[in-house]
Amino acid sequence: MSDTGTRQHGIGIVGTGVISATHAAAIDALPNARLVAATDVIPERAQEFAARHGCAAEPSLDALLARDDIDVVTVCVPSGLHAEVGVPVARAGKHLVVEKPVDVTLAAADRLVEAADAAGVRLTVISQHRFDPGLTELRGLIDAGALGRLLLGEASTKWFRSQAYYDSGPWRGTWALDGGSLMNQGIHYADLLRWSMGPVAEVSAVYSTGTHDVEVEETALAVLRFASGAVGTLVSSTVVYPGFAQRLEVSGTGGTVVVEDGTIARSELTEDAASLGLRGTRLPRPAAEPGAAANAAALGVSSHSAQIADLLAAVDEGRTPAVTGRDGRDTLELVLAVYESAREGRPVVLAGAPR
Repeated sequence: MSDTGTRQHGIGIVGTGVISATHAAAIDALPNARLVAATDVIPERAQEFAARHGCAAEPSLDALLARDDIDVVTVCVPSGLHAEVGVPVARAGKHLVVEKPVDVTLAAADRLVEAADAAGVRLTVISQHRFDPGLTELRGLIDAGALGRLLLGEASTKWFRSQAYYDSGPWRGTWALDGGSLMNQGIHYADLLRWSMGPVAEVSAVYSTGTHDVEVEETALAVLRFASGAVGTLVSSTVVYPGFAQRLEVSGTGGTVVVEDGTIARSELTEDAASLGLRGTRLPRPAAEPGAAANAAALGVSSHSAQIADLLAAVDEGRTPAVTGRDGRDTLELVLAVYESAREGRPVVLAGAPR
């Protein structure tokens, strides 16, 4: 093996639907990574993808895993198949990048995490917005104590998806393979809320559906109590036309920070925080394009690229990735608690929460 940072990693992609193009572009941006091959249950789609991205098309997962020039695999299949695909990838000794969510059930998530641990491979679940500049700055402020004791956290994903979006794949809008707006779209900022505020102890939620011809929820609203004693809200929807910036607000005794689509839109810190050498800012935001708020294919790649780069560095350095499989599992647990609370009309206490 060559020196850390110079090793070339061969990467394979499983599943060549919409998100696979983002992964291919993210890999292409990395000097120490090369997209080697892709596979899909629809061979023609894999072949078209391979022709576009200059890689091989393999006829099956087994064929892709048999290649000794691939040491990392990105899993881009429907959400409810992540463990089904990821477990054999881990058993083949390949490191894993798994699209969000880690899967749609905790049992499946646990199988995947345990398989990676047993095989001694690195596993990261896509939560690329943790690598956005505004989020890294917010986390730095929290870790430095600039926001003091955290009191209130709010995460909002108000996006729009048409019926054509749900009709684009038979798995979309199903409980078994997809989940609703919170599982698919809002999970990013649900993860960021938990990452910023700490573990969630209790959830009280409602959800609604009926605008689209789907079986899952289109809008979810939850009130959260964090293990720290702080409180918060979590909102996700795919019926808010035309779609708006994802938003995270964190308030503590030292001030408030507002993040919109990965950029700090405003921060206001108290004089006590300023005494630490930190100060608040009001940052002008350029006019935003609709982006992923209105179009699932309109994702930037820089943050995906940063997360994949972190996974490769973790492999080279023998360390844990910045975002682990258990991180993905913990965020899934929160989403499932929201669903359980909404269905049963009662608060749900998360496992391990103080009573």
